[in-house]
Order: sequence, then C-alpha cells, then structure tokens
Amino acid sequence: MKIVILAAGMGSRLGNPFPKPLTPLKNGKSIMKMQTDNIASRYNIDDISVVVGFKKDLIMERFPELSYVYNPFFDRTNTSKSLLQVLKKNRDKSVLWFNGDVVFDEKILDILNPFIESNQSFVAVNTSKVADEEVKYTLKEGFIDELSKTVENGLGEAVGINFISSNDIQDFIKRLEECDANDYFERGLELAIEKDNLKIKAVDISKYNCMEIDFIEDLENANNLL
Repeated sequence: MKIVILAAGMGSRLGNPFPKPLTPLKNGKSIMKMQTDNIASRYNIDDISVVVGFKKDLIMERFPELSYVYNPFFDRTNTSKSLLQVLKKNRDKSVLWFNGDVVFDEKILDILNPFIESNQSFVAVNTSKVADEEVKYTLKEGFIDELSKTVENGLGEAVGINFISSNDIQDFIKRLEECDANDYFERGLELAIEKDNLKIKAVDISKYNCMEIDFIEDLENANNLL
C-alpha cells in the first residue's frame, strides 16, 4: 500500500503566506507533522508520498524523510489532478490518501485498518454533521452513490481520508483523467461508481475527532479539540 498526502494547494482561504499543511497547532506540531506522526504510529513512513506545489521547498525542507511528487500546475488544478500525479506512479497498488489540511485522532486508523486489510475501497465519513459547504454523500445498497458538495439530503460529510483498493485503482485513474482541471478527486470516485460500478464503502469515524482546516474558525475549533 502507498500512502499519499495531498499538499499542493495554495490554501488561500486560511491566509497563510506558507503552505497550509505547515500551519502550527496548539500542541506544538504543524498539521502535517501531526498527520505524519499519526500515520507512522500504524504504518511505515517510507510508504508516504506527498504531492506538493505551492512553495514546495518549505514542505520538503521540513520533512526530508518523505518522498515527493510535484504538481507543476498547482495554481490551476484541483485535487483530482494532484492525486492523479501520484496514482499514475502506483498503478498496481492500493492507496490510502489524506487531504493535507486534515487534523485527526490517530485512533481513526484503527477503524479504517480492517477495510484496508480486506482491500475494500472506502471514504471515511462523519455522520454527526452535514454542513452545506462540505463534501456530502448518499448510499445505494450499502455503498456510496453520490459524493460531492452539491449532494442533497446527505447522510454525512467526507472527512478527507480515503482508500482505493488495488482492484479498483485502474478504473479510478481512468476516471480521474476524465475530470476537469478544477474538479475535486471526489468527482473521479463518482464517475467510477457511475461508469464502472465501483463499490466504495462509507466508513463512519464520527466517534473520534477529525476536521479539515479551511478557515480561521476551523483552526480555532481544532485547537480547542486538541
């Protein structure tokens, strides 16, 4: 299994002059340091690849032990293309990936690991809230049906932690290639569900803390949880 952190974006909504994953938290770690420590508590840190773009050298200098894939079009593409950059290098492996702005409790990985071990593709979700601006989902016959910010009557929110099995990755890569430059990777998952009948589970991690940091308010809430 490969592990990917998507850290190419400019993170302009938070207003930092540096990449959002380097945002300091109240516990003395950056968002990305907390992520990599949590991942390393369960998996091999040598399996981590980071997709970088905006001020990439700042991340690479801070985390020299990690591997990197550069998205040179970070300023005009979205996560579908950043993820595609690294998946094309790992076409036969399963991939666990994280948005680079997610602050999460490491115990979440214990919930996800049985699905990883059984090679079942999934999206980690929080069913305790459904905010309008977040990526939401619906189910059909126990698997994800719709997955986007425009979903109506969503059952919960996707939290930015996802897994594609080695059985499904070829179809997913094909659909990411069809995505528009500004599409999120969730569009690739939707296309694979629609066109290839991919079976993707929604794994509920609501019992533990997990949140994406988009705005100053999110950062304050995350620090309060810490």
